[in-house]
Amino acid sequence: MNRGSELPSAVPIQAVHDVARVRDDFPILSREVHGKPLVYLDNAATTQKPRAVIAAVRHYYCTSNANVHRGVHALSDRATQAYEEARGRVARFLNAREDREIVFVRGATEAINLVAQTYGRIHLLEGDEVLVTAMEHHANIVPWQMVCDRAGARLKVAPVFASGELDLAAYERALSPRTRIAAVTHVSNALGTVNPVREMISMAHTRGIPVLVDGAQAAPHVPVDVQALGCDFYVFSGHKLYGPTGIGALYGKAEHLEAMPPYQGGGDMILRVTFEKTTYNAVPWKFEAGTPNIAGAVGLRAAIDYLDAIGLEAVSAHERELLAYATKEVGRIPGVRIVGTAREKAGILSFVVEGVHPHDLGTILDHEGIAIRAGHHCAMPLMDLLGLPATARASFGLYNTPVEVDLLAAGIRKARELFR
Repeated sequence: MNRGSELPSAVPIQAVHDVARVRDDFPILSREVHGKPLVYLDNAATTQKPRAVIAAVRHYYCTSNANVHRGVHALSDRATQAYEEARGRVARFLNAREDREIVFVRGATEAINLVAQTYGRIHLLEGDEVLVTAMEHHANIVPWQMVCDRAGARLKVAPVFASGELDLAAYERALSPRTRIAAVTHVSNALGTVNPVREMISMAHTRGIPVLVDGAQAAPHVPVDVQALGCDFYVFSGHKLYGPTGIGALYGKAEHLEAMPPYQGGGDMILRVTFEKTTYNAVPWKFEAGTPNIAGAVGLRAAIDYLDAIGLEAVSAHERELLAYATKEVGRIPGVRIVGTAREKAGILSFVVEGVHPHDLGTILDHEGIAIRAGHHCAMPLMDLLGLPATARASFGLYNTPVEVDLLAAGIRKARELFR
């Protein structure tokens, strides 16, 4: 399979993905909630952590903890080596050309803010445009609004159909001579829609427009090849990828990162400081002000190693089969409406239940030990577009099973009975 493709074709999951063995790797999955076995279906919000990640972070703190790049002692050397090896691992994970094209950040939100406040700030002038889609979550809207407001530029929105699919023709028409950057999600966190990002990037590049891809909901589930995609920026969060919280990565083409100014000062982003002038460090360090999340980077590396050992193609196929099964089982419950029926979807099932508010449903399911998300999913403009205040959302990970889908369906039926 080409790593740059949107999704791999279906693979028989029983042949390649041993869910029972995988579940043993996640200690939290053995606990109970309200006296019931935990069914964790909130993976789009954050994933649980395998023993390998927990052990890597613990090992780092037990054996190598020190600050990076500035110490002259052995522990600092070890910490620096671990931190930079993690950067190289992320670069290989995304197939970046060079390690220096990877900037460590707190997560996808910080990465988008970084690009908005650096690339956006130097390229946006009054009357210019930033193009997003109607299915973006707040973190890929608000940073652009902030920089647009400052520059007198305009946020332009490509529409989506009621199915949750992007109107690709409208997206192409929205790419204008005033568009300075397109910022688009790879996979919708609210609907599960998989966007044809390679085609979207090609359309933008034909017009000389760079593209940032928000991969927060894609990188943990499908293979990503930034060179094959051709994107200018790609961002993801470690905690959605079975890694620690507080760590993520921004991929940027080296020529863009070189031309962008830093937006935070202090620490490793500096080469020399006088009261008159500061000389900044090279990329990527000029964007990593202060002491970075070294343990987080170590844990992220372990998470990537773990995912790669299983194989993202197998993970993707497993989650697609779970989604298909859940769509069938949940969709046939009377009064349930699936929200988001795009042809290409990742393992996210949004739905509403007639007569049951999503928050009430989430509470009832919680008492069954089932964790889902209920709300606007940080995508309020999309909810407004769909005419919904909120949805319930079940999102699947590599450790979820068809039995858990059955429990979800039973919980929804119970909620319907309670609200009759």
